[in-house]
Amino acid sequence: MNDIAKIINAIKLAQNLKMELRHSWLSNGRQESVAEHTWRMSFMAILIAPYIKNINHEKLIKMIIIHDLVEAIVGDIPAFNTLYQIEEKNKKEQMEFEAALEIKNILPKEIGEEVFHLWLEFEEKKTYEAKVANALDKLEVQLQHNEAHISTWLEIEYEMLYKMSEHVNFDSFLSQLKDVIEKDGENKMLEAGIKVEKYKKISDS
Repeated sequence: MNDIAKIINAIKLAQNLKMELRHSWLSNGRQESVAEHTWRMSFMAILIAPYIKNINHEKLIKMIIIHDLVEAIVGDIPAFNTLYQIEEKNKKEQMEFEAALEIKNILPKEIGEEVFHLWLEFEEKKTYEAKVANALDKLEVQLQHNEAHISTWLEIEYEMLYKMSEHVNFDSFLSQLKDVIEKDGENKMLEAGIKVEKYKKISDS
C-alpha cells in the first residue's frame, strides 16, 4: 500500500470522531461529538497563545488534534467512569494504547511514529505542551457542561467541577481561566438549587 492510500485510510478512520458522541450536550440539547470537542480545544489553544510563554504552539495544536484519535477505534469513555475505578482505568489505558499502536501502523512510518509519540506524550502529561493540552481538555469539557442544561449533569459531575485545579496549577493564566469557568459552573448549580458545599468538601477530601 502506498503512502497516499495509508493517509486516506487514516483520514477515513478519523471520520468516526464526527459520529462518536460524548457525555456532553450543547446548549441546543444536541449531544456533542468527539470531533467538536477537539475542534474547540484547538480554538482555545489559539486564543490563549499570547498568554502562554515558552511553549511550542505547533506541537500543542498537533497534540490536541491527536489526543482523542484513539476514540475512533475504542469509542469515548467518560472520565467519571474511571475516576474511582482503578481496574476500569487500567483497562481503558490498555485499550487506548493498543488503538494508538493500530493507528501508528495504519500510517506511513514517519507520520505514524510522530502521531503515536504525540499521543503518548499527551497521556504521560510530563512536558509543558502535554500539561497545557490536558488543562485545555478539562477546561473545554467544563465549559461545555456550563453551556448545557443542568439536567444533563450527573451528580459526579457536580464534584468534578471542583477538581480542575490539579490540572491547571502549574500556570497562572490557566488558573485564572479555570476560576472563571468554575464560577460559572457553580452559579449554574446554585441556580438549580444544588448545595455546592457538599461537593466542594468531597473534592477537597
